[in-house]
Amino acid sequence: MDDDLLTLLIAVATTAVAALVLGWMVRSYFYDRALRRLQDFFGLPDNSECVLVVSRDTTADGSVARNDVFALLELSAVVKNCRAKAQIISGESAQQSFGERTEFCIGGPVANRRMAAHLYSLLPGVAVNTDTDPGPDRGAFVIGSERYRLENGSVEHVLLARLTAGQEGRPVFLACGQRSITQQAAARYLAKHHTRLARKYGSGGNFCLLLKVVNSQAYGPDVVELVKDVTKAATTPQPKLTAKDL
Repeated sequence: MDDDLLTLLIAVATTAVAALVLGWMVRSYFYDRALRRLQDFFGLPDNSECVLVVSRDTTADGSVARNDVFALLELSAVVKNCRAKAQIISGESAQQSFGERTEFCIGGPVANRRMAAHLYSLLPGVAVNTDTDPGPDRGAFVIGSERYRLENGSVEHVLLARLTAGQEGRPVFLACGQRSITQQAAARYLAKHHTRLARKYGSGGNFCLLLKVVNSQAYGPDVVELVKDVTKAATTPQPKLTAKDL
């Protein structure tokens, strides 16, 4: 093998190695950037801790509703992707202050006391009809001046919110639905669309979205539509409503 051919082979090999190293560096850069954006949006840097607050199942003492378990699985995957750790606690026993750790709170105000507190403090423009008697407004949401009724198995609503207390506070994510299957749908929506939400609202932005789960009796939590952004109405205090008003 003459010197020119050897030099050419060395140059080709060097170029190939350099290309591989450059490709690895580029992939690492974009992976790290995507990870940081994910962590910023969820308030979950490396090795941080968060809490998953769940409802009690009103039909079984001490258990978690089946669909809420599925919602926890969706959120646990998000936490793992952020390289963080999660602790699951009941909404009846949660007593931490708001903003210390990222919090995912799942459930309605009847079965989850923590959710009821968050609605009162953070979403004062939202009222939920908690009447146990049958009627067209049972489970309905009143957001500002608009009413959203529950049509069991056909049209069901859920609020998905990201709320923070100042720039340094960790966010709380709320999934408050008219049925437990809607909470699973909201968790899945959050896990799937977090990039778009971060792009629209920023890594530290607050939002409250009203989602509609369509025909859950046939499609489960898979068909979800964004009804509207209700952030302004949900965070604006409204005149106190009586049970009759709801």
